[in-house]
Order: sequence, then structure tokens, then C-alpha cells
Amino acid sequence: MKRIALALTALLVLAGCGRDAGGDTTVLHVGSQRGGTKAVLLASGALEGAPYKVEWSEFPAAQHLLEAIGGGAVDIGVVGDAPFIFAYLSGSRIKAVGAQYVEERPAGALALIVPRGSSARSLVDLKGRKIATTRGSVGHYLVIRALQQAKLPPDWVSFVFLSPGDAKAAFSSGAIDGWATWAPYLLPAFKEGAHTIVDGRDQVKGYGFDVASEAAIRDKPALIADFLKREAKALAWARGNPGPYGVVLARETGLPIEIARDYAVKNARTLVPIDDALIEEQRQVLEDFHAAGAVKGDRALADGFDRSFFTGKVAAAN
Repeated sequence: MKRIALALTALLVLAGCGRDAGGDTTVLHVGSQRGGTKAVLLASGALEGAPYKVEWSEFPAAQHLLEAIGGGAVDIGVVGDAPFIFAYLSGSRIKAVGAQYVEERPAGALALIVPRGSSARSLVDLKGRKIATTRGSVGHYLVIRALQQAKLPPDWVSFVFLSPGDAKAAFSSGAIDGWATWAPYLLPAFKEGAHTIVDGRDQVKGYGFDVASEAAIRDKPALIADFLKREAKALAWARGNPGPYGVVLARETGLPIEIARDYAVKNARTLVPIDDALIEEQRQVLEDFHAAGAVKGDRALADGFDRSFFTGKVAAAN
């Protein structure tokens, strides 16, 4: 029954995105996670004058967004490096067409947390405990990476794969012992007294990728290229205008305005080229997932990246 429910959920997510995204070359179907691409594009006004229509679909986590891209319901969307690598190795017909980087991931943006009252203070204390996260997510990768760094086996903890909403409920009720998640989901948990076991700032590099379906790359290359240029301008605007951007983030995520503005400064993203060095850095993510037995795919890593869309120019803030 659980598998049937999950399958129905996936179908509903894809149905909510509309028809096959690849069919209309005058529309670009863009997926966004909460407080992500949509917020910065709309706040900056970078889409004004675009010679095509952008239709947005919002998702609670990268896994759901990547399923929609791989299934053809969404053309493009931004996800973290770990969920992209996980989905690509799992066989999804997707490629990274753009890359972004956060120079210094802020504390509390990605973390493994335990509830108030927990006696756990380190990974060692979580032996055999239930840790919730989304399969293939940056939270999943954070725990895998932290276990390897601590020289603990992959089965030291017991993963419970849940959507962020279900994980929040399980965490609040005490049904799980820990939760590996990211902002904005962390803030309510911290308010309830949760404390950090592992902070992602020390474990996971701040890469993210614009990921597109192979069909969209084939059928809508001009739209994708234009969108990426506008996105670069939006990211530059956000770096230069953290105050106004923070207002939009607060509205989109429910974060207090002061925290949203601070997050906008510390989490500022910059467009970077997809080159040999970047791809080799991603090999570590691939090897970590393989070592943990999380994936079994053997697709060539370089084939997951399309370098043709990067112009080598990064827009300046207005």
C-alpha cells in the first residue's frame, strides 16, 4: 500500500505540472523549490521582456523536481549537486546545463538535527537510530559524507526516506531520532529546541545545477540559453540587493525578515562554468554515494553535463 501511495503521489506531482513540457517551444516550464529560483527571478525582474512564456511549478524538494524534469513535465530547474548526481546515476534522462556556487554555506542552512531532549551529541550517539531525509537529497548526502568522515559504516544509522512535510511531522512527534534537512525547513525545528549534530557547512560544498531534460535541451535550446542569462542577472541582482531580496525570501519561505536578509547575504550564489575541474569535483559525490551503496548506476559522469550554454560572462548587479 505504501508503494501504491508513493506512486500516486508522484503521478499527482507530474499531473500538477501540466502536459508534457517539451511540446510547446514558446513556453519554458521551470521548476522551483520553496524560496528558490522563482523567488530570485521574480524579485529581480530579470524575466521582463522575455520572448517566451515561463510557467512555474513549485516542489518541496529536489527529488520531486528532478522526477518532473526526468518525466518531461518540467523543462529546467535548479537543484543541489548531490540530488542531481543521484538522479543522473539512477538513469534519469537529464543533464546539468548551468552551475552555481555558494562560496561559504551559512551555518544552519543544511544540517542533521535531533529534537530537544535528545541525549545525542554526535554521530556516534546515533547508532541504530532512525534518521529521516529525502532519498538522494543533499540531506541524504550530508549524512553519508559525515559517516565517512567519522569512519563509521553506512549502516550506522537507519535511514527513513520521507518528504520534508512528512519528516517534519515525524520529527515533531518523536517518531524519528534525527532529521537531515535544509533551510527553510530547519528554522521551525530550531525554534522547537532542536540542536545540530552535523552542520553541512563543514561537509558539503555549495554547488547547485540548472538541470534540464534531454528533450528540452534538444527542442528548446534558445529558450534555455536565454533563461540562463536572465538567471545570471537575477543572481547578480540578489548579491547586490540583499535587502529587497530578503523581503521576497521572507514572503516565500515564512522566515523572519532579519533572518531572510542575513541568509540572502550568506547564501549568495554565483554562476560558475561547467569545466573539467568542476566535473572532477563532482566525482567525490558520485564515489560517496557508491561507497554507501545508495546507487548502483555506472553512467559516465561527464555525459551528465552540457557545457554549450555557458558563455563565460557573468552579469553584473544593476
